[in-house]
Amino acid sequence: MGIESLVVWLIVGAIAGWLAGMIVKGYGFGLIGNIVVGIVGAFIAGFLLPWLGLGLPTGYVGDIIYAVIGAIILLVIIGFVKRS
Repeated sequence: MGIESLVVWLIVGAIAGWLAGMIVKGYGFGLIGNIVVGIVGAFIAGFLLPWLGLGLPTGYVGDIIYAVIGAIILLVIIGFVKRS
């Protein structure tokens, strides 16, 4: 993996984490928190969505959409665990 790929991962993670935070909680989690939530969300979506038979467009926009969906799933699960 080159430095360009790492930078793209960080940018996609930051955007996805911020968007998911805005949708689920109404605010972001700071730069590092957004990156972590976005990247973990991308892994969740990368596993879960193809298993469900859902496909999205390729490219950066598709990556961001995938990561946002996964991050929303992650934040909802964390919210349920915190309430219990």
